[in-house]
Amino acid sequence: MATKRMPLRLPLSVLAALAALLWFTGLLDRVDDALGDRMLRAHAGSRTPPADIVLLAIDQKSMENLAEIAGKWPWPRAVHAELIEGLAPFAPKAVVFDLFFNDHDLYHEEGDAYLREVAAAQDNLFFASAREDGNASLLRNLPPEFGAERDPGSDDDATATLIVPQVLETRNWRGGLVNFETDADGVGRHFLLWHAIDGWRLPTLQTSVARFLGVDLPEAPRPRMHWYGAAPRTLSYSDLFDDLASGDPQLAPTLRDAVVIVAPTAPGLGDFRPTPLDSQTLGAAIVATGIANLRDGDWLRDLPARWPLAALLVAGLVAGFVRRRRTPVVIGLWLAAASGAALAGAYVSLGHDRYAPVAAALLLAWLAYGLFTIQAQWLERREREETIGIFGRFLDPRVVTGLVETGELSREQKPQAREITILFSDIRGFTTLSETRTPEAVVALLNDYFTRQVDVVFRHGGTLDKFIGDAIMAFWNAPGDLPDHADRAVATALEMCRQLDEFRAELLKVEPELGDFDVGIGLHTGPAVVGFLGSDTRMEYTAIGDTVNLGSRIEGTTKGVARVLVSEATRAACDPKRFRFEHRGQFHVKGREKPVDLYEPFPANPE
Repeated sequence: MATKRMPLRLPLSVLAALAALLWFTGLLDRVDDALGDRMLRAHAGSRTPPADIVLLAIDQKSMENLAEIAGKWPWPRAVHAELIEGLAPFAPKAVVFDLFFNDHDLYHEEGDAYLREVAAAQDNLFFASAREDGNASLLRNLPPEFGAERDPGSDDDATATLIVPQVLETRNWRGGLVNFETDADGVGRHFLLWHAIDGWRLPTLQTSVARFLGVDLPEAPRPRMHWYGAAPRTLSYSDLFDDLASGDPQLAPTLRDAVVIVAPTAPGLGDFRPTPLDSQTLGAAIVATGIANLRDGDWLRDLPARWPLAALLVAGLVAGFVRRRRTPVVIGLWLAAASGAALAGAYVSLGHDRYAPVAAALLLAWLAYGLFTIQAQWLERREREETIGIFGRFLDPRVVTGLVETGELSREQKPQAREITILFSDIRGFTTLSETRTPEAVVALLNDYFTRQVDVVFRHGGTLDKFIGDAIMAFWNAPGDLPDHADRAVATALEMCRQLDEFRAELLKVEPELGDFDVGIGLHTGPAVVGFLGSDTRMEYTAIGDTVNLGSRIEGTTKGVARVLVSEATRAACDPKRFRFEHRGQFHVKGREKPVDLYEPFPANPE
C-alpha cells in the first residue's frame, strides 16, 4: 500500500493565524528582543571598551573634593573652563560634555564668561542638546555649527523645542541631541544618527563626534548598539582637576588623542537608562558606546532572519511529517538540533557585527511542531482504531490491540511473503440442510456454528481470512509472528471437531434429521503472500499462493477419509510431543502431478 500523506492544511492554517496574531500583538518582537538581549549580555563579556574613549565622571568623590572651591552643584562654569584650558596642551581628540549649558548662571556670570572665552578658543569641544516639550522655535534659525541638515523639500517653517548651550557662543553649539531612544518595551537597543523633523535632520551627539573623527556613517539611521562587558575607562573629575593643578600631571598625558566624555554620575545626578545590559545603564556609557561603535565601524547590522528561518524550519517539519516516514520524537530531535544550530549561529554572528533574531522563528517552528504532532497523534489514533476495526474481523480483538500498540500491525504494511499454516474447514451435508430449512433458519444455524468455530480460531491465535459459503479459511503466522504456527493450526482443527460434536449434539436433541451435519478440515504449511489485496475501494487482508491452493485441495480429500487431514509439511513442522500422526495414504490433488501424503492428527497424550 502507498504511504499516506499527512494532511497539513489545518495545522498550517492554525500556524498562520497564530503567527499573524503574535506578530500583530508584538509578541514576536518581544521574544526576539528577550533572547537577543541575553545573547548580547553574554557576548558583551568578550568585548573590552576602547581605552581611548574615557568617561570623566562627576562622581560623589568629585562633589566632595571640589566642594571647597566650587561649592554645591551646579558648579560655576569656571570649573569646567579651567579643566578645558588645562587639558588643551595634552591634545585630547575631542572633549564631549554630556551635560547642559542652556541656562545662564546669574550668580556666577564671570564663570559663564570665562567658559565662553575658553570654549571659543578650542575646536574639539562638543556640547549636548536635547528635544523637549515647550515653546518651539524655527529650525532655520539654528547656527550652521549645530549641524542641522535639510533634505530637498524640507519645511522652511519647521519648528522644534530644543535645549541648546546658550551660555556659549553659537560657534560652540556643535554637539547634538542626547534624547534616549527606546523600543516598544522601553529598552534602548539602538542609537539615532539623526532626529528627523519635517525634512530637517538634527544630529545626535554621537553623530557629531563621529563626523569630527572622520568616520563614515551607517546608511541605517538607527544602528543597533554593540555593547561592551565593562564600563568605559573612567576617571574621577576631581582627580583630573587636581592632576592638572599639580604642576606634574600624570593622568592628563594619558588622554592624548582620546575622546573624553564629561558627565555627572553622582547619586541623584546620573542619567540611568534601561538597556540589554542592565535596567540602570549610565547614560554617558551609552553615549560612549555609540561613539565607539561608529568610530570602529562595529555597530550591529541586523540580519532579516526571522521569516526566512521560520519558513526553513517549518518546511523541514512539513517534509518530516507529510509522509510520516519519521516519528514525532525523531522529528523533535531534528528540530532541537536545528534550534541549537540556529542559536549557535546567532551567537557567533555577534562576533562578526551581525545581529540575527532567531527566537521568534524558533517559537513559530516549535508551535508548528506541536500542531503537527497533535495532528499526527490524532491521525495515528484514528488509524489505530480503524486498523483495530479492520483486523478485528480477522483476529481476536485483544490480539489486534496488542499488535497495533507495538507497531507490528499497520494498514500501511505491504504484502509480504512468509511461511504460514493454512486451514480450510467445510461443512458436509450443507446442501441437504439448505433444502430442508428456510433461508433464515440456515443463516441462523450457520451464524451460530461460525461463531463457535471462529472463537476457536481466535483462541489459538489464528487469523480469519474469510467465509466461503459454508467454508472457513484461516491461517497462522501473519500478521504477527508465531513460531509454533503449525502446532496452533492443528490444535485448532482438533478443537473445531470437538466443538462440532457439541454443536451437533445440541441440534440432534431438537432436530434428529441433522445427523449428516459434519465437517472436513485440511491443513498445509508453506510460503504464501499475505497482506492487503484488492482495489482502492475494497481491500481484503488475505493470503494467496500455491500453499493456499493445496490447503483447499487437502480439505476436499477428507470426505470418507478423516475429518482432519494435514500435509507432510504440516506434520514435519509440528512438535511430536504435542501430536501424533497416522498416515492416510497418498492422494492425487488438482494442480499436482505427484500424489501428496496426507496424515490425520491426534493428540500425543489424549486425556
